[in-house]
Amino acid sequence: MIRTLRRRFLLIALASLTGTLAVLCLVINLGYHAITTRRADQVLQMLHQNAGQFPEPETQADPGAFPGFQVTLETPFETRYVVVRLTGQREVAEVDMEHIAALDREKVIQQVEQILDGGKSSGYSGYYRYQVFDDGEEGQTIVVLDCFLQLQAANNVLRLTLLASLACIAIVFLLLVFLSRRVVRPFAENLEKQRRFVTDASHELKTPLAIISANTGLLEASLGENRWLASTQVQVSRLDRLIGHLVELARTEEALTEEELQPVDLSGAVTGQMEDYRLLAQTSGKELESDVAPGVTVRGAADNLKRLCTLLLDNAVKYCDSGGTIRLTLAQRGRWAVLSIANPCAGLDPAQLPRLFDRFYRADASRSRDTGGYGIGLSTARAIVQRHRGRLTAKSEDGLVVFTARLPLT
Repeated sequence: MIRTLRRRFLLIALASLTGTLAVLCLVINLGYHAITTRRADQVLQMLHQNAGQFPEPETQADPGAFPGFQVTLETPFETRYVVVRLTGQREVAEVDMEHIAALDREKVIQQVEQILDGGKSSGYSGYYRYQVFDDGEEGQTIVVLDCFLQLQAANNVLRLTLLASLACIAIVFLLLVFLSRRVVRPFAENLEKQRRFVTDASHELKTPLAIISANTGLLEASLGENRWLASTQVQVSRLDRLIGHLVELARTEEALTEEELQPVDLSGAVTGQMEDYRLLAQTSGKELESDVAPGVTVRGAADNLKRLCTLLLDNAVKYCDSGGTIRLTLAQRGRWAVLSIANPCAGLDPAQLPRLFDRFYRADASRSRDTGGYGIGLSTARAIVQRHRGRLTAKSEDGLVVFTARLPLT
């Protein structure tokens, strides 16, 4: 349980950090690209308004200004662009190539044709940003701006943010691996104290219960049969069994040691327990069918796994509808051994399924008292499965309640 808690803590923390960094990277890069595009559009509009030239700067440029475009004395020499004027029939009338060296007239005309065929008034053609301006009866003007450096900077920002995010995730992961032990330590200590309390309290309760049982037996021997004494004996026996179940639950919640982990023939264990319960099911007017794959082997504690089969079969026989059929299957799926037990249970509300594994929870208290249940059998079964690094689930389908235990194969 502690290992599972620690793993969940790591996953939740890393997922939260990854999601936050992903949103941050997305905002930074989309914002930077939007600023780059807006700056390019402002340059294009300025060139169109000033007949393909930059105006003289009126004020001192401020590099801290955000996010508008500012003209400096160096801007005309740093900016590479082409201005193409078209007639009303969309034919090239004039090409101003004074401020660009990478394109010749033929390439410019080809690019203009691609822009006109695209039908867009603005956009990117490769790393060139363009805008098409309508000059009325005079025709149209297309201004093409070289944005190579700006787009390269945007790509560099993307790479840097991704690398920085990955580095942050790696650093935080290492820190979490180191610190998660301290985070879950108080919970582990409290859980250990709880287990110790259950075990110690159970031992302390056994002595007075044994004395009460002995005294009741002596009174029966002296006074003869008495329904009050018989009731006391029944309740003492009930408490004694409950204490045994609580101690078992506390022990099954402890992690398995390496010495306890041995290859276990799960197929044989399931078959053996199933045969014991087949007669019990028939006596109760129910049928028990099985489909057990041979040779399914898992690594764990043999007595725990036999107890798991006993708990699930006992639960199915107790709560199966009268005349119903219990279906047990064991199969190997991938790297998992899948044990499934299904039985009809018409009176079970599907909303109660998540609570079936809670301690002392009984979906039908009166029925549980009739069958002698305590409401901790499924809790013990889940603890056994989790102890073996597996998962026990319950679901309702077509009037059946299905318990499925997944255990890792050897």
